[in-house]
Amino acid sequence: MNRTTDHDTRPIVGITHGDINSISYEIIIKAFVDNRIFELLTPVVYGSSKIASYHRKTLNVSDFSFNLIKRADTANPKRANIVNIHDQEVKIDLGKSTGIAGELALLALEAATEDLKKNYIDVLVTAPINKKNIQSKDFHFPGHTEYLADKFGVTDYLMLMVSNKLRIGVITGHIPLKEVLNQLNEELILRKIKILNQSLLQDFGIRSPRIAILGLNPHAGDEGLIGEEEARIIKPAIDKATELGMRVFGPFPADGFFGSSTFTQFDGILAMYHDQGMLPFKALSFDSGVNFTAGLPIVRTSPAHGTAYEIAGKDLASPDSFRAALYLACDIFYNRQEYRAMVENPLQAAKQEAEH
Repeated sequence: MNRTTDHDTRPIVGITHGDINSISYEIIIKAFVDNRIFELLTPVVYGSSKIASYHRKTLNVSDFSFNLIKRADTANPKRANIVNIHDQEVKIDLGKSTGIAGELALLALEAATEDLKKNYIDVLVTAPINKKNIQSKDFHFPGHTEYLADKFGVTDYLMLMVSNKLRIGVITGHIPLKEVLNQLNEELILRKIKILNQSLLQDFGIRSPRIAILGLNPHAGDEGLIGEEEARIIKPAIDKATELGMRVFGPFPADGFFGSSTFTQFDGILAMYHDQGMLPFKALSFDSGVNFTAGLPIVRTSPAHGTAYEIAGKDLASPDSFRAALYLACDIFYNRQEYRAMVENPLQAAKQEAEH
């Protein structure tokens, strides 16, 4: 792939347009109206220039337009670029779930995934999808995380929610609550600890990360009075991680852990199930939260919110979470470069650090 000098100095960020009836185009356009962001990254949206134009008019934004390109590696580093994954007229039903919206969301995701594999883009930021209307013979996953893991041949990964306040991963993800106990075991917990520890090292540049593990039961089982999973599977996994040299602590009762300031003392947190991690995260960081898939060979982030159909087309959506997803993807891109350099040449890395 041929890139200009400008491209070499900043990551090319692929962006899937998500659900066309949602707030996706609104947050994308609002993020790129301020062209100072192009000093940090080169955006390439996988979507439709016609759909983008419709949303721009809905928002009454006059001083913004996308630069239409055929391939991501020809992107203009000083513009918001768009690759057409569909150039026909499309009926847009703001705030509604439609079949065509699901089809176009998948087309964008497929195109961006292929370009990631070709190194046409450096990182991927996914705008919100409707997890029901996107289902098809080619997409039979609970969400982006599982789709990308499948495409890149990864079986161990971690949904990690990130903000400037905390990083929370979930050991069991998008599954019914009744299935959590069937999936939880010592081996799974240890695997997720390893993924989080490695991600904190390579993706976030934390040299000696501290990881907290939450209990499953109220009061972390209360010494077996309210449940035995803490003693039977969670504590043994923590002990094994400690033996492997990781700094892992717990299990902590989830309510007190977040009710006090304890969560601020750790670089990463692992919750046992989806809502145990998502509820405190979104309560503390909804506007600026980012969803990051740890454990993949590629970098993928997304805003922490969903399609927000109820405010689609009303010029009420905040781009803050989407903008944070862009910044985090770039930060992780650079952190991985530094980590690789340190692993490949530790003496040179130590010398450079000492000079700084």
